[in-house]
Amino acid sequence: MKSFLIALQFLTILPVQLKGTLTDKEIGHSLLFYPVVGLLIGLVLGLLAWSLNAQLPMVSAILVLTVWVTLSGALHLDGLADSADAWLGGIGDKAKTLLIMKDPAAGPIAVVTIVLVLLIKFVMLTVLLSQQNCWELIWSVILARTALPLLFLTTDYVRPRGLGSILKQQQSAIHTRRLMLIVGVLALFSIGLFPLLFGLLVFLLLRYLMERRLNGFTGDTAGAMVELLEAALLIFFVLF
Repeated sequence: MKSFLIALQFLTILPVQLKGTLTDKEIGHSLLFYPVVGLLIGLVLGLLAWSLNAQLPMVSAILVLTVWVTLSGALHLDGLADSADAWLGGIGDKAKTLLIMKDPAAGPIAVVTIVLVLLIKFVMLTVLLSQQNCWELIWSVILARTALPLLFLTTDYVRPRGLGSILKQQQSAIHTRRLMLIVGVLALFSIGLFPLLFGLLVFLLLRYLMERRLNGFTGDTAGAMVELLEAALLIFFVLF
């Protein structure tokens, strides 16, 4: 239960109270609950969208997007901003890329990237909500957060210390594989094979880019992956 609360506290702004000292094992096992937190966020967004059925799709979309960003504390948007600045500013250099990621200031590339991603989400949400299709929105949120434990399982964490290092060291490989199987089967029966394959393809592409530049990933690139996966899945659901 404590591992679930750790995941809920980290991935949302909900006022979660954690009593006692947290062990590294409990922190590591919190990765297993990231899809569950994704489900909770998705359900909140889906219920909000359903309650706004009588409104214009654009009105519903901007309200849902606002709650989406607020509920997650803009955590992954921050990672996207840092990654965008570092990717272009690092000019192919690993050390320089990692150094730029530590800079809290957001450059013009970061601002443009965030605006574009939010615009993509807004437009795609407008289309989905005009079709009263909330289920695909929910699955976009779930799958993007399911990608995080998969990233930790298959990729090296490049910084020597920090929360990511603890998560990586304490992650249960066997439980993560079972989690991937469960989510995969549920998604297969819920939204079909092609969205699942598309999401996996985007994940592999982003992982390849991280490996090529950093020989692994950081917390910022993991956050960027969540944002880009959400946007990519929304695009897929609208276009296909």
